[in-house]
Amino acid sequence: MIKRTIFFGNPAYLSTRNEQLVVGFRECENKEDKTIPIEDLGFIVLEHPQITITNGLIRKLIENKTAVITCNAQHLPTGFLQPLQGHSEQTERYRHQLNASIPLKKNLWQQTVIAKIKNQALHFKRLGKNPLRLKRYVKEVKTADHDNQEALAAAFYFQNLFDIPDFSRNQKGIAPNNLLNYGYAILRAVAARALVSSGLLPSVGIFHSNKYNAYTLADDVMEPYRPFVDQVVYDIVETGANIENLTTQIKSELLMIPALDVKIDGKMSPLMNAMSRTTNSLWECFYGSSRKILYPEMSLHFADV
Repeated sequence: MIKRTIFFGNPAYLSTRNEQLVVGFRECENKEDKTIPIEDLGFIVLEHPQITITNGLIRKLIENKTAVITCNAQHLPTGFLQPLQGHSEQTERYRHQLNASIPLKKNLWQQTVIAKIKNQALHFKRLGKNPLRLKRYVKEVKTADHDNQEALAAAFYFQNLFDIPDFSRNQKGIAPNNLLNYGYAILRAVAARALVSSGLLPSVGIFHSNKYNAYTLADDVMEPYRPFVDQVVYDIVETGANIENLTTQIKSELLMIPALDVKIDGKMSPLMNAMSRTTNSLWECFYGSSRKILYPEMSLHFADV
């Protein structure tokens, strides 16, 4: 079942009744309450500062493993509410994760970088752009990506992805960096939610290790998924829409990212479900029953890499 993503961009009073999320509009006396089954919810995004949410609803959302995402004054997702316990074997899984060997982590990061650059190349091929240079980067990725082929590939990829003079990937750069920031923030929440559900610590990465970053493992596993966000942003740019501001329409399209169809293990699956398969395969690597992380790929053949 595909879980729903609900966005709240106006003042509202959110509570619960009969296992439903109840949306009240206290400033509009003539507006009837709306209800949504909590079991259908995968993500809710709270953007407006005048949203009130009851503790009873928060408890039920956490029990349902619904990700509650809050936004800052610039309307970008900045907070993520998660349960303290997301899996029945959580302590055991933490132990295996924390005891993972350095060689294993290096190998897992190599797999991750290869999967990411392959998807960037497939995205180029889908757009009719030349992917040969990206394919060469794939072949140069060594264990732990010591030569930083990921950064080289990313620089080339973004310099040539959009037909925008002098565009480069920079969080504070020109549009559509604002769209990419928003899409990646949603993707990060999807990754963190899946990691918690798989009984893993999002704060202990296989490569990323910034002590100020509480979601280093989420930042690791989301890397091969980034090109799917890029695809959505590219399609928005191509419509000719005004991308200087994150309009309600643009945000509604970016909020569909968890439900995107992606190809994983030869089959199509919603992105949020694919992410759960990725995080579960990562747990199997930590446990020792597998040596391969399962990542999605763009739905184009990549036989010659």
